Amino acid sequence: MFQVQSTENDSTYRLAIAGLLTLSVVSLAVTIWVMVDFLREQEIVQNLIQLLPAGAAETSAEELAGELRWQFRLTILVVLNLIVTGIAVVLLWRAYRSSQESLRNIMVLADDVLGSIDQAIITTDPTGHVTGINRCGIEMFALHEDQIGKPLRQLDERIPLEEFRQESRAAETLPLVRDFPVTKTGGTRSLRAFCHPLRNRVNEDIGNVVQISDVTERVLVEESLRRMERYIGLGSLAAGLHHEIKNPLAALSLHVQLMEEELEGHETLDEVHDMLGVIKTEMTRVGGVLESFRDYASLGQLNHSQVEIAKLIDRQVKLIAPRADMQNIAVRTEIPETTLPSIQADRVRLEQVLLNLLVNAMENMTEGGVLTIRPSVVETPTGSAIQIEVVDTGTGIPQNLRDRIFDPYFTTKSEGTGMGLALCDKIIRQHRGSLDFRCSDEGTTFTMTLPLG
Repeated sequence: MFQVQSTENDSTYRLAIAGLLTLSVVSLAVTIWVMVDFLREQEIVQNLIQLLPAGAAETSAEELAGELRWQFRLTILVVLNLIVTGIAVVLLWRAYRSSQESLRNIMVLADDVLGSIDQAIITTDPTGHVTGINRCGIEMFALHEDQIGKPLRQLDERIPLEEFRQESRAAETLPLVRDFPVTKTGGTRSLRAFCHPLRNRVNEDIGNVVQISDVTERVLVEESLRRMERYIGLGSLAAGLHHEIKNPLAALSLHVQLMEEELEGHETLDEVHDMLGVIKTEMTRVGGVLESFRDYASLGQLNHSQVEIAKLIDRQVKLIAPRADMQNIAVRTEIPETTLPSIQADRVRLEQVLLNLLVNAMENMTEGGVLTIRPSVVETPTGSAIQIEVVDTGTGIPQNLRDRIFDPYFTTKSEGTGMGLALCDKIIRQHRGSLDFRCSDEGTTFTMTLPLG
């Protein structure tokens, strides 16, 4: 997974050590051969000395014999030196083998550590070519061939990793962090990338380290917490507002009614009746807003019962059918061939959520289109769940408004209080589920996920 480029080849060291050892052995063999010759020469010289007449060049013969003895002793010294050199070479070979084995163990351990990390770790050289990738990275990007030596931009065309790396090198500050949404089978995943400079032990810049982790679940939890913060503590506030505003509204409504009864026997201007009508209309509107706020803020108890998803969808489809026909919208229900399991849930509130999603989808298709309801059974990190997708072919949601879709009182319509999706999101979360959406050029898809357990 990780490749270590070495400026020197391991085989060079092995050949050098083997050559030294071979040279030592050959030198030892030649030296022993010379020693044998010295011994033979000494024997010949001794025989010659014995054959010479007494006093005839005896001194020269003895000098020759002495010189041969010194040469023999020097040869013995050379032999000892060659033996020591051979032992040293053998010890050097063993030390080299031991160091290589230790290096391999360290590399295997480092590779195992990097492979056990649940993040994709990619190393590059200064030019942006991949020098290493761990097991998680191979699985995350579904790589089927060796990427060592290839440009980083070829790793995954959906993520601009090379641009991200260059931006990090240009910043030269703290490690750069960036989230990338990636569409995969089963939905959109959020990948969080970190880019660090890679330096060697002498602090030289030798590339970059890119860490990539799948933070989809974490992002969903953060989003859930952010949404929960909107109505945590609103229950008591809603009860107080309902009491403090509802009572004055009731008194005001009573006095308006008394005023109308008082004016019935008198001739009054039409403007007076119009103003009273406006007062009554606005009082009704304020009362409706107050009731919707109380419904959103209160954590009312759910009335659980056995709910059959197919029947729940069928009822809502029949309910919107007349309006869909008027708007030239084709409604399609893609029920899987396998029987959908029932769930324990509040049927009335789930119908409220589904109807709201269907109505919103139709309002986004002002010129007609196709509305698709697609239920299925999916596997989530917490277990099996029922997933209902509501897909429209409308104009979609503008990018600058997507973060506020589930905010209370936020609406892009001329009518309505803007509590519909906020209330839907709350109801689904009361069922320990999730409500999400994604937009594309073809339209918008709202996904309602409800656990089976």
